[in-house]
Formats: sequence, structure tokens, C-alpha cells
Amino acid sequence: EGAGSQKDRVVTEEEWLQKWEKGNIGFHKEQGHPLLQKYLDVLLNGRSGLRIFFPLCGKAVEMKWLADMGHSVVGVEVSEQALKEFFAEHNLPYCEEPVPEISGAKKLQSTSGNISLYCCSIYDLSSSIVGKFDGVWDRGALVAVNPCDRERYVSLMTTLMEKNSSYLLVTVSYDPNKHKGPPFYVPEFEIKSLFG
Repeated sequence: EGAGSQKDRVVTEEEWLQKWEKGNIGFHKEQGHPLLQKYLDVLLNGRSGLRIFFPLCGKAVEMKWLADMGHSVVGVEVSEQALKEFFAEHNLPYCEEPVPEISGAKKLQSTSGNISLYCCSIYDLSSSIVGKFDGVWDRGALVAVNPCDRERYVSLMTTLMEKNSSYLLVTVSYDPNKHKGPPFYVPEFEIKSLFG
């Protein structure tokens, strides 16, 4: 049976917004993610001044951490509250502007210019809007997208990656019959088939 029990589960944008409103954000890590620290060298691969993408970024503290190292960070998140909390919690001044190509979307950009966070659906983004990236930190993104959207998500991510891009992916392992997700269970064979 396996992941079959999850394949039809859909979490709406509204439900994600409510999680932020209610502070039901157990997925947020205040101290940053130990796996990013552990595998940072793999992501950077000796390179400096990279463009790094955070899909479904929430208010991930690693965005500030990488920006402080001299990288340029771009994130996308449906919850404007999450993005505003990110800037507030790091005392970062920012400005807000509309994104002409995406109806209703906003871009919140740190005044220093090295952190740009898009408030919209990730599926509204394209490389013509955000450019391409040297690195992707996918922690809680692939496992959070609805299982029926995985292929669409991965094909979008592929179009956002430069040729020698590094993609760090964190997944979760558990018995999908016991939890309905998110985070959803994405077995290794499926990751291999998705990313080829």
C-alpha cells in the first residue's frame, strides 16, 4: 500500500495560511537546520557569491545566514505573514513592490538587496521572473507540495537551475499509512524518477 494512502491528499493554500496565522508551524526551525550546516560545502562547492533559491521558504533563518556569507537569496512563500516575520525577527529593513508578471504577487526585498522573497504560489514563478540559481535548499518543499503536483514542481525546479547547480533535498522517512502528511513521504525511488 505504502504512499498510495497519500497520493490523493491535497493541502490548500488556505490551510497553509491558517497554519501561519495560528502559529501552527512546527516545521520552522529557530536554530537553523543542522543538515544545511553539515552539507553546506556540497551546496557551495567552493563557490562564492552564489544565487540560492529557497522554495516554500517560510521564515527560514538560513536565508539570513547565507546572505550574510555573501550569497544572494531568493525565496517564495504564499504566506505574507511568514515573510514579514522573517524580516522583523532579523531586524532587516525591506521594501515591498508588486511583481508585474504575476497578478497579486509581491516581492519583499531587503534594503541591502541580497534577499528577495516572493509572496505568491511557487507555480507562478519562472526563470524569466527570478532568473536561474546556482544552489537550491529544498527542506520541507518537495515533501510539502501535494503529491499530485510533484512532477510539476520538479519540472519547474529543473528550469530554475543553472547547469552546475547543487540541489540539497531533505526528505522524511516514516510509515505513510500512519501519518497523512504533510510532510509527505517521498520514497527514494520516486526522487530518482522525478529528478532523473
